Amino acid sequence: MNLEALRRSAEQEWQALNHPSRPQILIGQATCGEAAGAGAVRRSVLDTLARLGIAADVHSTGCLGTCYCEPLVDIIKPGAPRISYHSMTPEKVSSLLEDYLVKDNPCPDLALGVWGEARGGIPALLDHSMLKSQVRIALRNAGVIVPDNLLHYLARGGYKGLERALSMSPDAVIAEIEKSGLRGRGGAGFPTGAKWKLCRKSRSVPKYVICNADEGDPGAFMDRDLLESDPHAVLEGILVGAFAIGASHGVIYIRAEYPLAIRRLESAIADLHRHNLLGDNILGSGFDFNLSIVMGAGVFVCGEGTALTASIMGRRGMPRTRPPFSSEAGLWGKPTSINNVETWACVSAVMLNGAEWFASYGTEKSRGTKTFSLAGKVRRTGLIEVPMGMSLEQIIFGIGGGIPYDKKFKAVQTGGPAGGCIPAEKLHLPVDYEALKKAGSFMGSGGMIVLDEDNCIVETARYFLSFIVDESCGKCVPCRLGTRQLLDTLTCITRGSGTAADIDKVLGLGRSIIASSLCGLGQGAPQPCLTTIDYFRDEYDEHICDHICRAGECRALVAYAILKDRCGGCGICRRSCPSDAISGERGRAHVIDVDKCSKCGNCLEVCSVKFSAVARVPAGKG
Repeated sequence: MNLEALRRSAEQEWQALNHPSRPQILIGQATCGEAAGAGAVRRSVLDTLARLGIAADVHSTGCLGTCYCEPLVDIIKPGAPRISYHSMTPEKVSSLLEDYLVKDNPCPDLALGVWGEARGGIPALLDHSMLKSQVRIALRNAGVIVPDNLLHYLARGGYKGLERALSMSPDAVIAEIEKSGLRGRGGAGFPTGAKWKLCRKSRSVPKYVICNADEGDPGAFMDRDLLESDPHAVLEGILVGAFAIGASHGVIYIRAEYPLAIRRLESAIADLHRHNLLGDNILGSGFDFNLSIVMGAGVFVCGEGTALTASIMGRRGMPRTRPPFSSEAGLWGKPTSINNVETWACVSAVMLNGAEWFASYGTEKSRGTKTFSLAGKVRRTGLIEVPMGMSLEQIIFGIGGGIPYDKKFKAVQTGGPAGGCIPAEKLHLPVDYEALKKAGSFMGSGGMIVLDEDNCIVETARYFLSFIVDESCGKCVPCRLGTRQLLDTLTCITRGSGTAADIDKVLGLGRSIIASSLCGLGQGAPQPCLTTIDYFRDEYDEHICDHICRAGECRALVAYAILKDRCGGCGICRRSCPSDAISGERGRAHVIDVDKCSKCGNCLEVCSVKFSAVARVPAGKG
């Protein structure tokens, strides 16, 4: 079947899904949905349909991005629009199916939104507070299509960008990407078109393209969700890039911890081979290209390009000095263009809609959109995509809904474990490459972890540094030994044994590590320390001089005490204590034996629900 005929079939299938003759049920079964119980919800859907004797089609979709209210279930009833329902459980979905499919009650109280205009008390889905400010380019099909269905992707304009590219010269394709202003979405933001041009100019053959899907930042899940939800958007971008630079083979380097993403990629690649979109003489153009998947072992440093190519070649994943750069001597010593998952997904969108369209979003130097995994102390966690230049405040308090439990915002950590912590006074900051760098952080792949008043900023810096120390390849001395020294120093501060000289030590050592480390891991490792000292020096001073941790996270610096004037002697704290450190008669104020107390915080948590009679106090004053 040629591509034109395939598109006709795709349109028919898409119409059959959205204007069905029998109910269509779509369950969000990306990893986030599965973790929230989507598998059990799916079983309940199948059991309920069988019990009610209803003939319906059940599909698995990807992630819409509203991870905080998974699992999602969409229902398309004949003659009615698609409706998304949130926070489903086996019991809820069973009742929903009976109410809506049998009794024609769409259950507005369970609905997240209707696809299209508001209807029957259900708001429009795209008017939802988490979605209305987003511009979804890389995520254009996430949660919309069935990822394993090539026809769905084709019905949404898929592979038209590739067709357009194949009708142009390779140099014209590169010029289009340059005109769009697309920069790499995986780290420092190097211009994508410029990288391709360097690779194109090299006379050495063969040439390679690599998709870097080695996502390893704590709290980051952009690449995983995108590959699970819309693998063809990434594959189409890879094909366009390969044609532009003259590559004959490509590799998707993905961590083995992403089994669902790998399965959906393998399924999509098999479909491409079946329909002459991959292999020899693609679409009769004379362009030959093959693609393979290589699974990494989850080593963080393999996100760096030279370490990644070393791993693909069967060597230990360690960075090397540059030059030569990968565009001159990458995989197997040949010219190689490495871009991350989101960059490739944007390439396919640029070729579909044009460079001017993409460049109309964002700022002068940071064009287009950026995905972020919004995590931590924020009401609406999930995967979002916003135009470059949107402020941190708009993202955290608008899209994310602010801080839960009316806590105070403290900071947001961007750029992964080697990124900086940006304080409340800089919430106005526009999110783009230049502004974040000026503030002491960077874009990275798009992790965004929100901290509130209950997070100790010193412990936060120590935690991210401990991750870096564990993940350092050890090749260069500044990273191998310097980051360990930084970690030991911060650990002393959190344990109450730090000195005033430690601050100068951290600052000096941090700057030296940045200046002398071999790769981006070491060059960014001190940033959490440096930015937190810069913006939160008072908390460091409290730890060192007053032996106080205001957030109560540093156990050595806090104790727990019962406030006698508030304690009614209910005994709930005593019953929750694992170390038998609380005593007292019922109806009378209880006391905590500080020598027995393990500082687990259970008493504070259970008492705060009603009485707030337990408080954290500086160690030694319990």
